[in-house]
Amino acid sequence: MRYWLLLGLFVSCVSDAANKIQSVRLWPSPDNTRVVFDLTEKPDFKLVGRTGNQIIVELNDINSTSLGKLTGESSLVKNILVRKIQGRTAVQLILDVSGATTQEAFALPPVDNYGHRLVIDITDKALAAIEAAPKATKTKVTKGRAIVIAIDAGHGGHDPGAIGKKGTYEKHVTFAIAQKLQALINKEPGFKAVMTRTGDYYIYPSKRPDVARDLQADMLVSIHADAAENRKASGASVWVLSLKRATTEVGKMMEQTEQHSELLGGVAEVIKDSANEKYLAQMVLDLSMNHSMSAGFDVAESVLEHLDDVTKLHKEKPQAASLGVLKAPDIPSILVETGYISNISEEQKLKSPSHQQKLANAIFKGLKTHFYKSPPADTAIALKTGKEPLVVTATDSTMPAAPLPAATASVVASSVSKPGPVLRQPGPIVRQVPAKKAAPSDKSATAKKTSTDTAKAKTHKVKSGESLSLLASRYGVSMAQLRKHNNLKSDQIQIGQVLRIP
Repeated sequence: MRYWLLLGLFVSCVSDAANKIQSVRLWPSPDNTRVVFDLTEKPDFKLVGRTGNQIIVELNDINSTSLGKLTGESSLVKNILVRKIQGRTAVQLILDVSGATTQEAFALPPVDNYGHRLVIDITDKALAAIEAAPKATKTKVTKGRAIVIAIDAGHGGHDPGAIGKKGTYEKHVTFAIAQKLQALINKEPGFKAVMTRTGDYYIYPSKRPDVARDLQADMLVSIHADAAENRKASGASVWVLSLKRATTEVGKMMEQTEQHSELLGGVAEVIKDSANEKYLAQMVLDLSMNHSMSAGFDVAESVLEHLDDVTKLHKEKPQAASLGVLKAPDIPSILVETGYISNISEEQKLKSPSHQQKLANAIFKGLKTHFYKSPPADTAIALKTGKEPLVVTATDSTMPAAPLPAATASVVASSVSKPGPVLRQPGPIVRQVPAKKAAPSDKSATAKKTSTDTAKAKTHKVKSGESLSLLASRYGVSMAQLRKHNNLKSDQIQIGQVLRIP
């Protein structure tokens, strides 16, 4: 009797220790579907692959063939079955799919409200091929093109983002504000809005700049709602890219919760690894990134100024963090935290359509103010405001002259044709100047100008998110000049440090 009791207890313990599927969630997006199996324990699995119209995954240490609650639907995944594997404590997960697909499976650890998960990402090959097809390039039209703003509604799909105490999902707030901002932009002559996601589905943060690039955007605005353990925290903030560590604890937290992407983005597709072009790669990236960071900072300041009219500001100056969604070197980008969804009173405001409209209005006014001041040269706004087109001249080159290959020349021209501060880098120094800038008529005029410039010596107090290369770009000097003028032994500068500008 004692033997059978012990044997029964052992079998019961083994049974209890086995993993279980609690639920299954389907999250479709335009070209793929994510299938999430919620489990009681860490999954031990193997992606067998695809046989016919079935994707098969083996899941070990599991006895039950129950799928639990099934939510969501997808045109790509027709059915999900569970089959017991004979002679083993394991099952086969069988997904019936339509059309040609690629698939990958991976495990995710517990986080926030989720436990252990087995994730299967299934991509529709036909739709993915359409997405990957070469996009039409911008053509210069005599009447000028529209300024394209890419609006990125944060989170989506299986990722709800922050969740307020009363159950408000960040992904719903961000999408509502994004739609209102889109409507405002599309009503404005000379502007066009596009969305990185058009429904409730997930896009990796590192892929969102790629979507903006495919849509030929001049600016990427990512919309979020903040959260903190301190329920009293409140107010909006605007974030810009920092290539160094984040300047605040909140920034560090944001960096840790986001998937980072390669800095090169789409530029690497154009710059080939040939002997003639190697030396251009870093110059083009530095040039383009410096312009994007500088323009992003200017837009952030403009947006904050208008947000201050409709809501409390958590930070009055742009904040800096190394966030993947901001890392496109060729697209100026900002991330707008519209408020703290973890604050009960602010949660109520954020889910209010009237407050969402006020926030959208403020963001739109900030964007409009910036682009009327500094429109891209080939746009209708540039023609309307009479802004002079910019040309590129190279001076002080320390490198041998070499012809630019067509593809690379296109990237350089695209990067420097946008108005903004003078962009200079070590090596070949590339300068933006107005196309019809007249030279001083005589030496006395030149001497007078030099005397005036000397009398008005400039200084700059370093702000959050600024680097030596960014300031060199902004003031039209080289980094070497800044280092020499300020007796700097390296490129490291500190917030609050006062620099003298040559």
